[in-house]
Order: sequence, then structure tokens, then C-alpha cells
Amino acid sequence: MIKADLHVHSCYSIDCLTPLEQIIQRCLELGINCIAVADHNTVTGALELKKIAPFKVIVAEEILTPVGEIMGLFLNEAVPRGLSPQETISRIRSQGGLVAIPHPFGRSLPWSNNMLTSTEVLSQVDIIETFNSRTPFFNSIARARELAREQGKIPSAGSDAHTLGEIGRAYVEMPEFDGPEGFLDSLAQGKIFGQQSGYLPHFASTWAKIKKHVFGDPTRRLT
Repeated sequence: MIKADLHVHSCYSIDCLTPLEQIIQRCLELGINCIAVADHNTVTGALELKKIAPFKVIVAEEILTPVGEIMGLFLNEAVPRGLSPQETISRIRSQGGLVAIPHPFGRSLPWSNNMLTSTEVLSQVDIIETFNSRTPFFNSIARARELAREQGKIPSAGSDAHTLGEIGRAYVEMPEFDGPEGFLDSLAQGKIFGQQSGYLPHFASTWAKIKKHVFGDPTRRLT
């Protein structure tokens, strides 16, 4: 069995300062031996981490569309932000990747709707993230679980870590896998564990954005 945190950010995200080497060390301390690095609108950090990590790294991306974020997993290159959900999904599929909806209700009030949970979009989705540690409302987590059940989608979990201390706050215990199809089969057998992270990490993300805006983002100069 592996212990997989399937939503982690690195310093290559605009709102995160966590270096790749520190992510590796933290995962080793916690026994996390698989992570999906899903930086905002880039796969550069994930590709770099995959080269140096002593455990499984899934190259993912959290892609901004006009109506919310879609996650692509098992990518080879970045999908541009700002495309329609349908075109975003098409670009992910063209790489042989998997499509997930992260935190489907986690960035809105519990009674709000998410346009990415429409039948049209969900018919093209493989995975729904049913536990995201940064989701502020527990009712939103319950709604995500129910959505996955209703739509027959495979549930997933991730810490959505933007700081070192958040890594591993949500994870899936699942069998070993090889490639996207093997991953789906393994994830379907997985058991989800998670804790909410509270509000403090969101302030860290805001500080990261400010710092990079004022002092520059060194990761952007490397890409």
C-alpha cells in the first residue's frame, strides 16, 4: 500500500513558497510516498520534483478556467489557463491525462453552486476531490462526497498544501499502481483520511503572493 497526498503545491505556484527539497524531506518524515504536485497553471515544479524525489510524483496542474479550476493528472506539459472547461479537458486528454475537479464546493459558501459540477462537465471527468484540507466548510466536504456518489466518480483527497506543515493533512491509502489506468483502479480501492487545516494557511498563501509580487518570483526566471 502507498500513502498518497494527491494535491500538493510547490514554490512554482504563485501563492506558495515551499522549496522542492523541503517537500521531499517532509514527505519522508510523514511516510507520504506518493504525491500529485498540482501547481497553479504550470507543471514545471512537478517535472523537476519528479526527477529528484525518491518516491512517486504525479505531474499534475491546477488549471484556471473562466468558471473555476480543473486538475489534470499525468501530464507532460502545461495546459494554458483561461480556456473553456471543454477545451481544458480536451487538452488534458490529448496528453493521456486524467481529469479531476478539485474542491468542488470548497471555495464557496456551502449553499453555492459550482458550474464545473454540471452534468455536461462531469460526464468528462474521472475523479472528484471529496476531501480537501483547505475546504473551510465541513458541509462542502459532505456535498463533494455525495456528488461523487451520485455521479459515479472516483473520490480523491489531498491536503492542497501551500505550506510545509499542511503536507499530509489529507491522503489516500491505496494499492501500488502504474500509469493513469492503474492509478484509477488503485484509487477506487483507496481509503481516504483527512483533517481540515483551518484558516491560517490561507494567510500564508496571501503573503506568498505579496512577496512574489514585490520581490519577484525566482521560479518564473527559471522557466
